Amino acid sequence: MELDLGPDIAEFRAQTREWIFGHAPAGLAELTDWNNVVTTGGYGSDRRAEATRHPAYAQWEAELQQARLICPQWPEEFGGKGLDAVRVAVFNEELYRARVPRVVRGMGESLVGPSVIVHGTPEQQAYFLPRIITGEDVYCQGFSEPGTGSDLAGLQTKGEVDGDEIVITGQKLWTSGAARANKMFVLCRTDPTVEKHAGISFVLIDFTDPKVSYRPVRQMSGAAEFCEDFLDGVRAPMFNVIGGLNNGWRVAMTTLGYERGGSASVLHLAYQREFWELAETARKRGSNADPLIRQRLAWAYSQVEIMRFAGLRALAALAQGRRPGPEASINKLFWSEYHKKLGEIAMDIEGTDGLIRPEGDGNHGYPTTHWQNVFLASRAGSIYSGTSEIQRNIIAERALGLPKEPRVQA
Repeated sequence: MELDLGPDIAEFRAQTREWIFGHAPAGLAELTDWNNVVTTGGYGSDRRAEATRHPAYAQWEAELQQARLICPQWPEEFGGKGLDAVRVAVFNEELYRARVPRVVRGMGESLVGPSVIVHGTPEQQAYFLPRIITGEDVYCQGFSEPGTGSDLAGLQTKGEVDGDEIVITGQKLWTSGAARANKMFVLCRTDPTVEKHAGISFVLIDFTDPKVSYRPVRQMSGAAEFCEDFLDGVRAPMFNVIGGLNNGWRVAMTTLGYERGGSASVLHLAYQREFWELAETARKRGSNADPLIRQRLAWAYSQVEIMRFAGLRALAALAQGRRPGPEASINKLFWSEYHKKLGEIAMDIEGTDGLIRPEGDGNHGYPTTHWQNVFLASRAGSIYSGTSEIQRNIIAERALGLPKEPRVQA
């Protein structure tokens, strides 16, 4: 089943395909498997990092920037292309089809930029947004803390106003990409006397400041994609407070709720490729003749197809101008639980080989095979970006209309 999005989108798809064909540098697609975005935990990250240093990648990045196709969903007045969610999805699909990368600016593009666009002053927009597009500023997120898991409003990091500066002291945890960042967007408590949601501010800080230190959090896959961070009196100008003092909760809700529907129709593609890789592994090991393995592989195939249809449904809703609701939680719950089970299937196919680590340095002295890494790293999928328990609560309350879970006041 395919989705007919109308003649305008069909024309946009054809133009996008032609542009990619005419501007993608020769050899770019062969540098690495740009589309293998499923596995978390660092598998293949070294090869990707090396590929981004290749001249072909630099040329491609320059072509995209000139065409305003970095942060293409941003309004044109802020350096983007002004693409709606459907056209972003088509753009992503065509990049995937051509096996070339979508050059992204990480959390700067998807989280900081939209918050500055919505809540920033014209002066803040003019200063911060271009630096995200050029890649000069690379952001990591300073939200979670050791004692505040899902209760984000319970954060304890302090922000004290000192003249025309704000001084931030506290600890953050589960910071993705900290080692690659030079900026951080931080939630800090600037008024402890009011309700906890009301006394929070959203601040952009220099992550290379000497008063910032961080250390990696090693995962069981051997990778260290997360860090814990220590902010010991980090100073930032009041200009870096987005949305105004004590208005950080509102800004944070914009950040966390920012629509990334352009990925809806391509989510299944990487899982689909991974499935066929596992099916080939089963064939090579001779376990494809095992009726139980065949049954479990058939189950996995059906789950990927469900993801495809869910993506089409989400894309159709976006085409009609409807904003996503609790279905985002349904999709997140679905793929994260699926991927854990796929890892278990892979280990059963690998058999005793799945118990033995390969030789080599691997992830800092803890090497893993591809399927070992899928098994280990997929466990985190049901925790990050909202635990499965949180997603089930959202689905129950917002989609099914069930009574809210009783919450005990501390």
